[in-house]
Amino acid sequence: MSKIQVMDEVLANKIAAGEVVEKCMNVVKELVENSIDDSGVKEIEVSDNGVGMDPNDAQMAFQRHATSKLKNLDDLFYIESLGFRGEALPSIASVSNVRLKTSDGKRGTIVTLEGGKNMNVTPSDLQVGTTITVTNLFYNTPVRLKYLKNLYVELSYTVEYMNKMALSYPNIKFTLINNDKVLLKTDGNGDQLKVIYEIYGADITKKMIPIEGENDDYYIHGYISYPEVTKGNRNSITTLVNGRVIKNNELNKCIIDCYHTYIHKDRYPVIILNIEVDPILIDINIHPTKMDIKFSKIDTLKELIIDLITKRLEAISLIPEVSVRDNYSVSEVYKEITEDSKDEEERNNEYKELQLDFEVNEEKEEYKQKDDIKEDVSPFEVEERKPRIKKMIPRGVVLMTYIVAENEDGMYLIDQHAAAERINYENILKKLKTKPIIVDLLIPIKIELRPEEFLLIKERFDILKQYGFDIDEFGDNCVVVRTHPNWIPDDKSDEIIRKIVDIIVEKGEFDFDKFVWRMVATTACRMSVMANTYISKDEEEWILENIRYCDNPFTCPHGRPTIISYSKYELERLFKRQLD
Repeated sequence: MSKIQVMDEVLANKIAAGEVVEKCMNVVKELVENSIDDSGVKEIEVSDNGVGMDPNDAQMAFQRHATSKLKNLDDLFYIESLGFRGEALPSIASVSNVRLKTSDGKRGTIVTLEGGKNMNVTPSDLQVGTTITVTNLFYNTPVRLKYLKNLYVELSYTVEYMNKMALSYPNIKFTLINNDKVLLKTDGNGDQLKVIYEIYGADITKKMIPIEGENDDYYIHGYISYPEVTKGNRNSITTLVNGRVIKNNELNKCIIDCYHTYIHKDRYPVIILNIEVDPILIDINIHPTKMDIKFSKIDTLKELIIDLITKRLEAISLIPEVSVRDNYSVSEVYKEITEDSKDEEERNNEYKELQLDFEVNEEKEEYKQKDDIKEDVSPFEVEERKPRIKKMIPRGVVLMTYIVAENEDGMYLIDQHAAAERINYENILKKLKTKPIIVDLLIPIKIELRPEEFLLIKERFDILKQYGFDIDEFGDNCVVVRTHPNWIPDDKSDEIIRKIVDIIVEKGEFDFDKFVWRMVATTACRMSVMANTYISKDEEEWILENIRYCDNPFTCPHGRPTIISYSKYELERLFKRQLD
């Protein structure tokens, strides 16, 4: 009995969404997804060794809304297949020449069409599976052909999508060939880490961290990158839902926010996130490409993502290590990652109980500064707290910017400004949790604003006042600030307060959390020792000691690294003392 049938009109109208083919990648996408479900511009060919089709199904597959995935309206609410609309093959056939060769092991069939017409059906051999060949794409729609990108851009779209499909189905062997050159080849053994290696290479694969967790509605597993591994666009974030490659801006933002202060705002981590969920909780029938999804209970999904990623980042050492570049095999990389995972488990146990207490006893905050120590640096009280970094001994400063230090593990370079900025940032965050201590300005600060800025800051007076700023109107389009919290140094108060006012009157939707971060990060930056500035030995020791006790000692508030390491082994290899 044939498996493919034309949907009834009611069901077809429920999911009708127009054409699905706009670029070469769309053709590959639709054909590959059909291939999984059924277990170049000049020519695109997709082959599988699935169950194949009988002659009737092979012809019916080109009918609009003909599908083997949906039978009735109820099936629309419980979709587990990648395709279901019954639009892909008819859409592809209408703008190209198509040849379908298939066999279910009993009968072989070849179906050819030209621009969706002149169907010709002939027998073929009995090799089980299906091969679909598309030629002369958009030959009969010159306007659409005109707007295709150049060949390299079109190929990049295809490669990107196939990489994501390989990550989604590590149990399927994928081979992508262009002009006789293999661009992707996976072995289909079910190991997602090996697929990551094939796509990203050894250096990035070694810096991937496994994550796994679940709640009542969602199960998540996959890999996240160390913050030092970043890309220039969001394409490095691969989100998979029940094996489907999706794009969801809300989830992407949630993932990126987890790396807040770990990486620069214009960089993005490498993420492979597998989300498994009951199909009843998602709606994939909102766009022809089926890559956008609506989630029920999305808040619980975001909470799970944030919990998994942030805890993982907090539990491990994130000091970038300079290494000698080698050619790694898959097995070597896999072995190293496995060993690293064991180390991470030990670190997890070590830091599981770590709760850094940044409450400073104001009575004890009488840090006796030496004459050569900057007054704009305030130390932590570090008694009875566990460090996240081993003690480092300073050995000098190079380029008036980088502290050189060492311990038994190797050598370190510490960015003096980034490290001081991180220390001050976390110190200010701690003080924000307590009732602010108010400092009166000897001379109030008068700030003139444009009319639209004046209206915005009037609306947000209460926000500033809750943090210790006494701010009021002072004539037309002007405000005056009379007090500020004690975490703003007096000698920097004018500069910092004006910057905070600039932040709060920026146009666009006001985000309270982002405002607090920018306010604190700006203050920390302004009060920290700058690069190209001489610092004393005491200041070197102060920075090295206090950075050890930060929640995140590895990056500044803006995501730049504070410290990089050279292990003893890598130094010996660089100087050819180690030749293995």
